[in-house]
Amino acid sequence: MDLNVVRRRLEAAEASLSPYAARTATSRGRKRPEAPSPLRTEYQRDRDRILHTKAFRRLKHKTQVFIAPQQDHFVTRLTHTLEVAQVARTIARALNLNEDLAEAAALGHDIGHGPFGHAGEEALAECLPEGFRHNYQSVRVLDRLENGGRGLNLTFEVLDAIEKSSKAREDIFAEGWGVPVTLEGQVVKTADAIAYLNHDILDAIRAGIITEADLPDSTQRLLGRSHGERLDALICDIVEASWAATGAGRDPVIQFSPAIRDAANELREFMFRRVYLYDETRREAERGKRIVKFLFAHFVEHPEGISPDYSLPGDPVERRAADYVSGMTDRYAIRLASSLGCPDAIGWHV
Repeated sequence: MDLNVVRRRLEAAEASLSPYAARTATSRGRKRPEAPSPLRTEYQRDRDRILHTKAFRRLKHKTQVFIAPQQDHFVTRLTHTLEVAQVARTIARALNLNEDLAEAAALGHDIGHGPFGHAGEEALAECLPEGFRHNYQSVRVLDRLENGGRGLNLTFEVLDAIEKSSKAREDIFAEGWGVPVTLEGQVVKTADAIAYLNHDILDAIRAGIITEADLPDSTQRLLGRSHGERLDALICDIVEASWAATGAGRDPVIQFSPAIRDAANELREFMFRRVYLYDETRREAERGKRIVKFLFAHFVEHPEGISPDYSLPGDPVERRAADYVSGMTDRYAIRLASSLGCPDAIGWHV
């Protein structure tokens, strides 16, 4: 049997997708040409390559909101990523877009996050002259650092969706770091917000920071009064509103209806004020930032300690130190900093 028949069947199935969907046949391709897989489309190959990286495995011990939690049910960067992939696939499937592209980008979108979540990102941004953004680092990890410094040679569309997945605070749909060129990339950008808003509420309730009753009345009326109701309301609305837009003769766009967009942004701002910037949360975050800065300074002074698996030997030492430290899990960063005498890490049990 000619196994390439399988790939051709999969590519033929893409012809039945929405005219606005991304397709293997119209992909801008890879930087280095490769022979096609007999069993998978190009976006399926990208998904599998991301899934098998060491960087993806390390997400299980990286912070989402609560640093190195002792309880089992708090969200980690890995479980967040899986939830984003699930939401993105549901939306893409409903809109007849390319699920494989959406899934690949979702699985890779946070792979460049350092230890301690956004606190670690802030610390590295303050250390590096050129700054540090987790979405750009995600592309760097996948395109340059993984696979022994050769990168994964992913398709343009997957890397573009990952690079532009991050959002500005003022609005879920603010351009932020760019608008993805594919609708699937736009789906992932929105699915990220849908996922983290909902699971971060559960974690904040679990941590005793808020209660369900504290959520704004207007968002409870429009989005529901439980985790499942909120997810259902947001996902159904984005499918309906986006579908209406694509059939109206305008350029297609992924969007909420105006009322749900306002409610989602109100809920997001509530989470910034009551959870993400909460004093206790920020105290731990600042402690994590000091650990990241300590480790960065240590490896700038002692570059011989930088693992060659997580940096490129020809890069400036500051870039190599940032790559190495950003690849660490919370637990590893705390243990290593403690062993090196960092006051903030000593006594932090993980």
